[in-house]
Amino acid sequence: MVRPIVKDVVFLAQKSTPATKLDAQIITDLRDTLQANREHCIGMAANMIGFSKRIIIVSAELGDMVMINPVIASKNGRYDTEEGCLSLVGTRKTQRFESITVRYLDENFIARKGKFCGLTAQIIQHECDHLDGIII
Repeated sequence: MVRPIVKDVVFLAQKSTPATKLDAQIITDLRDTLQANREHCIGMAANMIGFSKRIIIVSAELGDMVMINPVIASKNGRYDTEEGCLSLVGTRKTQRFESITVRYLDENFIARKGKFCGLTAQIIQHECDHLDGIII
């Protein structure tokens, strides 16, 4: 189901709680909502559609990738950038890392670990900030 984009900064500033298999519908809603906003969006966190759960979706080179309970385990190559967000008006300056290693569960709740670089790494970092209540 396509969900409306949350713009309430008080809600967005709350830390998300770990997701479980009971939250599987959120994955479908994230996928549908990302597809509906693809013209202006390349990643989403569950709190952007009203669920305070640790689930993100990222439009990556090989298609959309779901990460459940992601943890950035390492990061290298700090750089300055500017980002926008569907939940917020305008863009903001921030720092990101060129490459990151992430531990997460895939949409089948299978443990994964991946190394990501460039734009994909930047999107994951932005969405993980959402999960931690960091508004960028």
